[in-house]
Amino acid sequence: MRELERDLPTVAARERGCADAPASEPALQRLAIVGAGRVGGSLARAATAAGLRVRLAGRDGALAACRDADAALLCVPDSEIAAAAEMAAEAVGPLRFIGHVSGATGLDALAVCAARGAVTFSLHPLQTIPDGGTDLTAAPCAISGSDADGELLAGALSERLGMRPFAVPESSRAAYHAAAAIASNFLVALEESAAGLLDAAGIDDARELLAPLVLRTAANWTERGSEALTGPIARGDAATVERHREAIRELAPELLPAYEALAARTVELADARHREPR
Repeated sequence: MRELERDLPTVAARERGCADAPASEPALQRLAIVGAGRVGGSLARAATAAGLRVRLAGRDGALAACRDADAALLCVPDSEIAAAAEMAAEAVGPLRFIGHVSGATGLDALAVCAARGAVTFSLHPLQTIPDGGTDLTAAPCAISGSDADGELLAGALSERLGMRPFAVPESSRAAYHAAAAIASNFLVALEESAAGLLDAAGIDDARELLAPLVLRTAANWTERGSEALTGPIARGDAATVERHREAIRELAPELLPAYEALAARTVELADARHREPR
C-alpha cells in the first residue's frame, strides 16, 4: 500500500512539477465511478484531468465498469448504496478497493464487499455540487477507510483529484454531515426566506439586492468568526427586534418560528462574545 501512496502524487508534488512520474500501480490508474449524476460527473472530470483511466457508468454498465477497474467509487444516493455494493461485490477480485461518496453513511453499507475481501473507504467532497461539471479543486474532502490501507487510498485519491483530505471517525459521520447541511443547505433556505420577506414587502429584485450583503457577511465570518456578528441583537436593540417580529407576523407569519429560533441562537452568540476577556 505504501507503493500506492508513492504512485499518487499529492497536490504539493503536482505544484512542484512532479506529477508526470508514471504510476505503475493499476489500482490507481483504473477507476470506476458508478453513478453519472452531479457528484459522479464532477469526480470523473477531476479524475480525467488527473490522468487516471476512469470509466463513468450508470446502472446498466456498472458491473462491467467495476470488473474493469481496481478501485470503484459508488456515487449513488445514500438509500441506494447497499444495492450498488451488492452489484460491485460481484466484481471483487480484480476490484480491490470499493468506496462511496456519502458524508452521512458509514462503511457498514459496503459490508458485502468487505466480506468478499475488498478494502472499503469513503470520500466525501465538502463542497456544494450543483452540476456534473463542478470544479472540486482545493475542496476539503472527508475520508475514512475500513483499515489503514483504505484510509491511505482514500486520502491519496482525493489528493490526486485535487482535493484536501481530512479524516472523519465513523462515529462522527452524522454530526459531520449535519454541520455541512447547516452550513450549505440551511444557508440557501435562510436566504430564500429573506428574499421572500422582501417580496412580501413589495421590494423587487430581492436576490440581487441581498447578494452583496450575504457575500460580505460570509467573507467576514470566514475572517473573524463570531466577531463578524452585527445587527440589532448584537447591539442589544430590543425595540428593533420587536418591530421585526411585528412585520414578519403581518407579512410572512410562516417565517416567525424560524426567526425566533435564529434570534435565540444569535443572543447566545452575542452574550458569549461579550463574556470573552478583552
